[in-house]
Amino acid sequence: MGCASSKRSKQLHGYEDPSVLAAETPFTASEVESLEELYKKLSNSIIADGLIHKEEFHLALFKNRNQRNLFADRVFDLFDLKRNGVIEFGEFVRSLGIFHPNAPVADKIAFAFKLYDLRQTGFIEHEELKEMVLALLHESELVLSEDIVEMIVDKVHLAKQTQKVTAKSI
Repeated sequence: MGCASSKRSKQLHGYEDPSVLAAETPFTASEVESLEELYKKLSNSIIADGLIHKEEFHLALFKNRNQRNLFADRVFDLFDLKRNGVIEFGEFVRSLGIFHPNAPVADKIAFAFKLYDLRQTGFIEHEELKEMVLALLHESELVLSEDIVEMIVDKVHLAKQTQKVTAKSI
């Protein structure tokens, strides 16, 4: 009963066969099996339910489940493909696939764009860019004046607009 119960438990929490995940991602079957071991450790570190909750994600990244981090929250949200507040095993493997050396560059660019598109409008707006710059500065304990931050954001935003005009004229 223990084995059948364990298998059924995995099925209930979005468990997917490693060979299927290997076929759908840049990972080999053995890499997926290694990721499964990591997933098991992460998903049972606070709440033993086989799902990665945001607190467990933060604990894995920072050794502190209560530390808030905009960048980590954005990564968690992008990994949570079903938007149900937890990361299931299949979501974990598919999302980590973006960091694999063999993942398509276009997919990596799309992931990075989504990371900064905080309001999911399809554009990285001035305020979103500023929010991310401020969060990254805070998390790295770097203090810059409001004027310097605004100058950085303006220069990046201007470079983006110039790049857009250049791409359209080609």
